[in-house]
Amino acid sequence: MLGIAALAIKLDDGGPVLYRQRRVGKDGLEFELLKLRTMVVGAEGRGAGFSVDRGDPRITRVGRLLRRLSVDELPQLWNVVRGEMSLIGPRPTLRYQVERYTDRQRRRLEVKPGLTGWAQVHGRALLPWEERIELDVWYVEHRSPWLDLRILAQTPLALFYGTYRGSTGGWQAR
Repeated sequence: MLGIAALAIKLDDGGPVLYRQRRVGKDGLEFELLKLRTMVVGAEGRGAGFSVDRGDPRITRVGRLLRRLSVDELPQLWNVVRGEMSLIGPRPTLRYQVERYTDRQRRRLEVKPGLTGWAQVHGRALLPWEERIELDVWYVEHRSPWLDLRILAQTPLALFYGTYRGSTGGWQAR
């Protein structure tokens, strides 16, 4: 599937297949997150910047499908292998967002970020930003092997829900 997606991206606009972005992980350490590129080259410098909303014109034709199915996240398995991420945990975030965290919200940095997590199976980006962060903190406070298994079991169903929330991707400027 990854090979087919990579070929489709390349054929769609000829740009690079992978998108690399600095994200914040466990203990506030930055790492390079890998994704399949779903937006036009240089998208973060145009339009809404890092925020993405449904219908965003920067998303490529192929990118719409890849995002819908979360196939664009598959290269993050390499981040898991490298020890920067885990399968389950809060999604990795951007530095400017971490700088706005309250002390309680910073608790989400106590664990490795994950490919899927408690907030993803409870609404993904359809939830307001603060609610997603609170779900992540709840996960940090209650994590267990059984909770991780529950999240893994619920993840396929979560893929059928939407992924966008407003012009800021759920992030509310303070």
